[in-house]
Amino acid sequence: MATIPELLDGHVTLEVECLDRLYLNGYIGKLATGGGLCMFMRGQLQKPVPSPAVLGQISEKFREAVKTQAEREDVPIYQFNHKERKDDIANKFRQQRQVRDGIVFIGVAQEKAQAFSGKKVDGQFQFDRDKTVYVNHYYFYIDDADFGPLFIKVCSYAPWSTKLCLNGHEWAKRQLAKKKIAYQALDNGFLSCAEPGKLQQICDSLGPEDIDRVFRKWLQRIPLPLRSKDREAGYDWDLSIWQMEVSLTQVFDRPLRGREFFEEIIRDNLDLGRPDRVQLIFDRVVTKKTPGEFRTRVIQDGVHPSLHIEYKNFDLKQYFKEGRGCRTEGTFRNPKDFGVNKGLVNLPYLQKLGRQINRRLLEVERVSHNSGLSGDSIQRVVQPTVTEDGKKAPGLKFGQPRVMALLLALTMFHHLIDGFRNHDLRQQVADLLGVRLAEYTPHQMTYDLRRLRLKGLIYRPPKTNRYFVTPYGWKVARLFSRLDARVFRPAMAMFTAKDAVLPFPLRQALDRTDAQLDLPIYDAFPLEKAG
Repeated sequence: MATIPELLDGHVTLEVECLDRLYLNGYIGKLATGGGLCMFMRGQLQKPVPSPAVLGQISEKFREAVKTQAEREDVPIYQFNHKERKDDIANKFRQQRQVRDGIVFIGVAQEKAQAFSGKKVDGQFQFDRDKTVYVNHYYFYIDDADFGPLFIKVCSYAPWSTKLCLNGHEWAKRQLAKKKIAYQALDNGFLSCAEPGKLQQICDSLGPEDIDRVFRKWLQRIPLPLRSKDREAGYDWDLSIWQMEVSLTQVFDRPLRGREFFEEIIRDNLDLGRPDRVQLIFDRVVTKKTPGEFRTRVIQDGVHPSLHIEYKNFDLKQYFKEGRGCRTEGTFRNPKDFGVNKGLVNLPYLQKLGRQINRRLLEVERVSHNSGLSGDSIQRVVQPTVTEDGKKAPGLKFGQPRVMALLLALTMFHHLIDGFRNHDLRQQVADLLGVRLAEYTPHQMTYDLRRLRLKGLIYRPPKTNRYFVTPYGWKVARLFSRLDARVFRPAMAMFTAKDAVLPFPLRQALDRTDAQLDLPIYDAFPLEKAG
C-alpha cells in the first residue's frame, strides 16, 4: 500500500483552499443594554413611556410586513416543525423554485433567544436580557447573484438580532460562471476546474467587504423590524463572526487512492488529540489551564468516518467527500481563542490561521505514517543538513555513544503531556553515558537539543522552555535504539569476542561467504596467494 506522502504527491489532481460555511451574527450595538433600548424608544420613536407594549407593536408590524411582502412577491411561507432539518426543507424549495437573485421562501421557527423583557420598578419599566425565551424567528432563504444560496434569520423580538449564513464555495462557483471558466462541482466544493490557478485566486479574493456588501443589499430588500430612518439614525446592524469554516480539499485521481489515504490517516493518527500533538498542529502552548477537552474522535456516519481534533472551541476535522476528495476543515467558534475579537474585520487573519492549521495537520500526518522512515529520511538524520531557513543542523551519527544515549533517553519522554526541560533530559543522558552530571555540561545539552530540534525530532512551543518529542522523532529514536540494542551490539559481540561461539550453521555460511569473496581477490593478485 502506498504511503501518505506518495498518495498526496502523486495522486492529487486538484487542491483548493477556500472559506466554507460562514455563520455571522448581526447586532445593533446601541440596543445591547436595557438603557440603550429605553433611549431608542424615547428619543428615536418619540415614546415618552418606554414599555413592552411599544416593543410588541414593533414585532406585530414586522410580522405583518413579512406577510405582505410574501403575498406581493408570491413567496411561500413555511412553518418549520421542531425536529425538521431546515437544510433539507430549503433544498426542496430551491429545487422547486428556480429563483435567481430573489427570495426562494420564508421559513418561520420558534427558537430560543436572549430577548428583552420588561418589569415595573417604582412605576417605570426596566428592561433586561437575563432570561431565555422562545420567540418566532423568520428565515429568508435567498438566491443571490454573487453568493448563490444563503439565508438571513431575523428575530422578531427586541433587540432584533439577525444571522447571515453563506458559503465561500458557492460564491466561487458564481464567480467562475461569470468568467466562463469550466468546472465540475463536488457537493460543497470542486471536483475539477479548467483553470485551477484562477480558481484559487478567486477563493483568495473573498473578503469582509464582499460579505458586508451582500448583507446590506438584502437588508434593503427584506422586511425588518426597524424603519429605514431608524437605521439612518445609527440603529443599524453590524456583523460579527459567529462560526467560520476554513477548508482544504484535495481531489484524488481515483477513489481507491483517496480511500487508502483516509484509511492510513485514521489508523496512524488516533493520538492527534494529545496535548503535545495539538501544540504541533495549532502552534499554541497547551498547559493544564488550557480549557477544552484534548481528544481525537472518529465519528462514523454510515460507512463514512470522519476524524476530529479539538482545541478549545476550535474543531479540526477530516473526512472523505463523495469518494473523491479529502476535506481538511477547521471551524472557528470563538475567535477569542486565538487572540482576536469577533469583528468581521478579523476574517482575513482567521482565514490565514485556519489554512496554516490545516497544512500543519497534513504535515504531522506525513511524518507520523508507519512507513515514514525511508532511506532519505535516515540520511537526513545522520548527515549534516541545512533547514529551509538556512540554519545548519549537525548530523546525529549512528553508533556514537553520546548520540545513542541521547536518542535512547528521548524515548523515555514521549508519553509526557507537559513535555520535558533541559535538565530532565540531561540527567538521563549522563546516566546512560555512565558519567557524572558535571561531565555532561549544560552547554553540551543545549547543543544536543538544538540538533534534535533542527532535525525535527523534538518541538519547542513559542516562548517556552519545554520540549516535546515529535511523531517523527519518536520513530527515529525508537528505531535507532532498537537497532543498537538488538542487532549491532549482539552481532559485534558474537563476531569479535575472543570466546565467541557462533552457531554451527551460521559459522558454515560465513566460511562459505569468506571463501567466495577471497576467490576474485586471489585471481587478481596471484603473488599474494603464493606468498
